[in-house]
Amino acid sequence: MTARRLGFFTRLVRTDPAEAAATVYRQALEQIDLAERLGYDTAWVAQHHLDPDEGGLPSPFVFLAHAAARFPRIGFGTAIVTLALEDPIRVAEDAAVLDRLSDGRLELGFGAGGSRHAFELFEAADADRQRLYADKLATVVAALGGAPLIGERALNPPAPGLRDRLWQATFSAGGAERAGRSGDGLLLSKAQPRDPAAPDATLWEIQQPLVDAYLDALPSGTKPRIGASRGVFVADDHDEARALAERGASRFLNLLGRGLGGPEAANSVDEVLRDIYIGTPDEVAEQLSADTALRHATDFIVQAHPVDPGHAATLRSIELIATKVAPQLGWRSDERTTP
Repeated sequence: MTARRLGFFTRLVRTDPAEAAATVYRQALEQIDLAERLGYDTAWVAQHHLDPDEGGLPSPFVFLAHAAARFPRIGFGTAIVTLALEDPIRVAEDAAVLDRLSDGRLELGFGAGGSRHAFELFEAADADRQRLYADKLATVVAALGGAPLIGERALNPPAPGLRDRLWQATFSAGGAERAGRSGDGLLLSKAQPRDPAAPDATLWEIQQPLVDAYLDALPSGTKPRIGASRGVFVADDHDEARALAERGASRFLNLLGRGLGGPEAANSVDEVLRDIYIGTPDEVAEQLSADTALRHATDFIVQAHPVDPGHAATLRSIELIATKVAPQLGWRSDERTTP
């Protein structure tokens, strides 16, 4: 693995229907706190609307502003803001304010996707998602770059450097090429739609063409930025890791049966877990070492979803990844603080 940075990603998913949003947010903040103390470079959140079982955070900039005030070192990222459903100028303004409040620690990730009910909520169910996304992305990029928006008036506050910390998430080689051509970072998901003709392909086999298209499209002299998100759950004991993973996968399978959106189609617990790295630190390090797409990554971003084993087990996994797994893959903490 060539990743230079280690990231932690949470979708702020509840694991108990009785859990209040305040509890989910508090636990996510505790996880980010531990990640910062362990030397993680970034903490990422996703934006989801309406369904707390899909993801519990419709307003990522609000949450990250609170986190930035509490945690002074770790970087923060959005993976992703569903830009097609947002006003692009307001997104640029909110991002600029957050970036100033966090002293330039924001990584701004966008994507065209989103659940069907989210697009219905914003009366965009029949929209051409890709065109809408491309148009709004162009507006955000122009605003972050300091272009005049009305007359000679530009974005206020200005966002110096934030344009160079923009990422695009995609499931397609065409989307990866677009990100590369723009000089943006490429965000790879921990799940990927599968070709019916190759149902048994590994995640990295599916994503390698995206990596290749991105690298080929990068302008000469532009440094690649590839963020590879991976479902990773590590425990001290193999049997414990597997039992918690199967419990979480069974819960997630039931959610899929209720029509939960996304690319993670599955008909069994094994299919839910097929792209997830599970086990003891040594077992997971060995599994990850085979991931060829991960070898190109500049950012290795771990998340417990869809295992979602509970708060205590997630905290332990965060610790084991930083202290036992990532060092075997070439990552080194700056060791400014210890847990």
